[in-house]
Amino acid sequence: MTSTLLHAVVGSPTAPSAQPSDVANKVHHNKNGKGFVNPWPSYVERTGMEMFRKMIWMRLSGKWVNPDTTPPTIPVHKPSFLPTRQTDKLRATWLGHACYYVEFPGGLRVLFDPVFTDRCSPYQWIGPKRYTDMPCEIEDLPFIDAVVISHNHYDHLSHPTLQKIAHKYKNVHFFVPLGNKPWFKHMGLDDTNVHELDWWEEKEITLSPADRGEGDQSDAGDVSAVIGCLPCQHTSARTAFDKAHTLWASWSVTSGGKKVWFGGDTGYRTVPELPKEEFDYGEKHADLPHCPAFKEIGDLRGPFDLGLIPIGAYDPRFIMSPMHANPYDSVNIFVDTKCKMALGIHWGTWVLTTEEVLEPPRVLKQALKWKGLEEEVFNTCDIGDSREFD
Repeated sequence: MTSTLLHAVVGSPTAPSAQPSDVANKVHHNKNGKGFVNPWPSYVERTGMEMFRKMIWMRLSGKWVNPDTTPPTIPVHKPSFLPTRQTDKLRATWLGHACYYVEFPGGLRVLFDPVFTDRCSPYQWIGPKRYTDMPCEIEDLPFIDAVVISHNHYDHLSHPTLQKIAHKYKNVHFFVPLGNKPWFKHMGLDDTNVHELDWWEEKEITLSPADRGEGDQSDAGDVSAVIGCLPCQHTSARTAFDKAHTLWASWSVTSGGKKVWFGGDTGYRTVPELPKEEFDYGEKHADLPHCPAFKEIGDLRGPFDLGLIPIGAYDPRFIMSPMHANPYDSVNIFVDTKCKMALGIHWGTWVLTTEEVLEPPRVLKQALKWKGLEEEVFNTCDIGDSREFD
């Protein structure tokens, strides 16, 4: 299959989107050191050593139980991609964990947080190993115009994967949060088409046909998109010594009359250690602060036709909640960001925490009912499956 080659021009949007009134204060920039911070009371900083001690204690006490990954778990199907850039619908295909391939009306093709390796680790002989297969290879994707990266954790930023993308798709553009561009050069990747953005910044990308390949009968002209970097509640690190040195982000992509919000990896509120049977969204804990950024995103940049929202890697709750949403958090994020529809991400691929591997979609249904929402508005799918949205 041959692809249409497109020349891309990236610059500031002709019509900038709304921003918060205090955006110039850059409250998420660390004023007392290097890197960035989560500037809200909904986030409580926990050191790596503190988390390590808690995990060791849980293992020794028998409270840490690794989930059973014995097949069958999540079905994996070979994905089907559109052979040309012609489509009048928004189409999203789950490729595992946080990776989605989104086909926009008008022709734009965006890949979010691609990790096409067996392990999410700096080494392929140690670290979390897939319990579900990759549905395809990078080479199976017909077009990639933009790759959007949420942050630099190994389950979201993969050097071998980006090497393959850069080798096959010569005109691809990478959009990353602040501080991540030097990594591309350090890892031997060309940083010419890498665009660093801070929260609330955005770029307009215009792709013009250079040579249409056989099988692409589209007569469309230029393809344009606005890609925006937005807040989320998380952190970053590639080693034990660079925590929060680079920024983390959620993202919006607007093209062909459709708008997508990609949550990447985020927490919503910090929950203290509670008895396992205690519901942390009950009246007793109603005053726990939640991250205000998502409502701000919804008010200023929403509504979104589709949200790609994390629903997994949340247990033990008192350890993971500052950084990872559980499904109850996820439905609140869905409402705050004003997404019309959503699909769950950040589950079904690697064991990162202790919840059962099939628990996130099951709890998501409970959370939607709790919030008074229909199941159809926020769903999950099998790995490799596609969903279309009018």
